[in-house]
Amino acid sequence: MKVLMINGSPRKNGNTALALREMEKVFAAEGVEAETMHIGNKAIRGCVACGGCARTGKCAFDDAVNEAAPKFEACDGLVVASPVYYASANATLVAFLTRLFYSTSFDKTMKVGACVAAARRGGLTATYDELNKFFAISGMPIASGQYWNGIHGQAPGEAEQDAEGRQMMRTLARNMTFLMKSIALGKAQYGLPQREAPQWTNFIH
Repeated sequence: MKVLMINGSPRKNGNTALALREMEKVFAAEGVEAETMHIGNKAIRGCVACGGCARTGKCAFDDAVNEAAPKFEACDGLVVASPVYYASANATLVAFLTRLFYSTSFDKTMKVGACVAAARRGGLTATYDELNKFFAISGMPIASGQYWNGIHGQAPGEAEQDAEGRQMMRTLARNMTFLMKSIALGKAQYGLPQREAPQWTNFIH
């Protein structure tokens, strides 16, 4: 089992990273290989709808998105973590995810997705909802925990004091591991669900 973890915070060792490290402990104990990519401090531009990825199979902007693409294809689960800015995810992370999901044509069905938000106080659930939409549109089951996946803290390391938040991260990692292993068993016995050819319906003519 492999999990790719995306840290969308500009601070490599901030509270978002602390939340991911709490998950990593569980993954290690469960025999799950976890790799973390720190992209929150990189210059990542948004998608410009150029269509280059449809022609070449990768994004026209050759940055961390193209670096992450083969790791995403190879993993069984994807964890996306972000600090909360104005009740939403870090814009760098959103640009990264938009291009990553759009430019990769491989089947993401039944890869498990999970997201984590870190905040001083509010905006956690709005960010949680925003990030989960990337998984939901891609046929990826969404792992849940014992609450909405968030941790609280302002100064770097302050989230260490959020005992409930850290427990939520561990619960999420255990649930995600169980779901990935269960899906692997189901795929081996039953295969993936049948996919129909997409039908596009537009309402403006």
